[in-house]
Amino acid sequence: MNSKTILDQLTGIIASDQINTNKEDLYDASADRYKKYAKARKVLDVPAPLAIVYPKNKEEVSELLKYCNSNDINVIPRGGKTATEGGLENWKESTIVIDALHLDKIMKIDPYNSQATVQAGVALQDLEDELRKIGCTTGHSPQSKPVAKYGGLVATRSIGQFSTLYGGIEDMVVGLECVFPDGTISKIKNVSRRSGGPDIRHIAIGNEGTLCYITEVTIKIFRHYPDNNKFYGYLIKDVETGIKVLREVMVNGYRPSVARTYSEEDAAQHFYHFHENKCVLLFMAEGPKGIVEATGHGIDVAVEKFNEGIIKQVDSQLIEDWFNHLNWSQKDIDDEFDGMIKNDSHSGFTTEISADWETIPKIYNSVLARIRNEFHRVDDLTMLGGHSSHSYLNGTNMYFVYNYKILCEPEDELLIYHHPLQKIIVEETLKAGGSMCHHHGIGKYRSEWTKDEHGSAYYMLEKLKKAFDPKGVMNFGTIFPEKEGLKYIQ
Repeated sequence: MNSKTILDQLTGIIASDQINTNKEDLYDASADRYKKYAKARKVLDVPAPLAIVYPKNKEEVSELLKYCNSNDINVIPRGGKTATEGGLENWKESTIVIDALHLDKIMKIDPYNSQATVQAGVALQDLEDELRKIGCTTGHSPQSKPVAKYGGLVATRSIGQFSTLYGGIEDMVVGLECVFPDGTISKIKNVSRRSGGPDIRHIAIGNEGTLCYITEVTIKIFRHYPDNNKFYGYLIKDVETGIKVLREVMVNGYRPSVARTYSEEDAAQHFYHFHENKCVLLFMAEGPKGIVEATGHGIDVAVEKFNEGIIKQVDSQLIEDWFNHLNWSQKDIDDEFDGMIKNDSHSGFTTEISADWETIPKIYNSVLARIRNEFHRVDDLTMLGGHSSHSYLNGTNMYFVYNYKILCEPEDELLIYHHPLQKIIVEETLKAGGSMCHHHGIGKYRSEWTKDEHGSAYYMLEKLKKAFDPKGVMNFGTIFPEKEGLKYIQ
């Protein structure tokens, strides 16, 4: 079916003003932040979608998916456009982007039952602003908070900066509504817990638009105690010391909202005004006053236990000021994009992984050693380091962060720099038994390792795809490896 026919037939499903065929918008929709440098330089090598469509309700989503499923048209679900792993990138000539722009209603805020229901296109910041008016919070604060939308947050299994206390998005979702490729609308009811078979919420949570389109989400909300916040910061001798202190706090049962440790290199770009070329360890405690005081005591005890690795304590106001300026705004994203049009450098590529406490330092050290010894463009790196920012009873994550001068053509940047670096990180993580994808999702560019990530459990994941999207029209190439996509990866 040719593109004109598809566009004509779409007008039989939704109004013409809900169909966007503007060339600049389609170019922007052909890739996400993963290829931001190539996009800024106008050298993207992937096809543009045929259209971006903006349904106004779940029924229109259902009809659009049924149409695309019947006619073998690839569908890319889209929310706030903050994806970083290629999940929004297009690898098919016949593709429709279904954008949640008009699914923007806050359906209900229910403080007594501590939950709120929103449509998929509601921005996280908008809900947070409404909740703050009644003394509540979402507890969810990724750096993309000002622009990220709930459909995308749930679909990518998002996590926020306060996850050590509030959990990831999967811990916050009570129920949800989603639409499958055959048009079936499924709604999972809102209950505190149930033992009614497997937890079917997780078919949608983290599916990255490969199984269904999320239209509505109910999430937990929490009371907010901003007057009780306390911040703690320390200069420490190495990453291993920071990991030990984080572990001590967690296994002793304390839950600071923020618990992080930074390598010297990563600290230099975040804490340039006080890092003194040392690693940085920091915490934030929040909640009712008694809990904050107890948490602070737990932090003090953990720090004292490993005091041989603690160089000095940092003024808490410096940590608080840093937190208050951590999130992106749309202007920050736009300014970064404009800067890449003129500058041949890359700031802040990351690959985030997770493992148990014992394994994380081993992965960190082996990755840095391999990069320094094997990466053929190591002299182009302007920064190589990492930080742990999300901890659990039994382990933590590690963000590997690397910046570099781009001494190649813009279209070759990822293949020459990011992909070889990411390959080393993924290989070392999987070899040690960790997870190659802590919270950004697999997207398209880690899909070549999806089977290795899951091992024998890939059988279960593959069955879900065959059951819910047997024609493979949902977000081709994301999560599930496709031979056709290798030309973009390798």
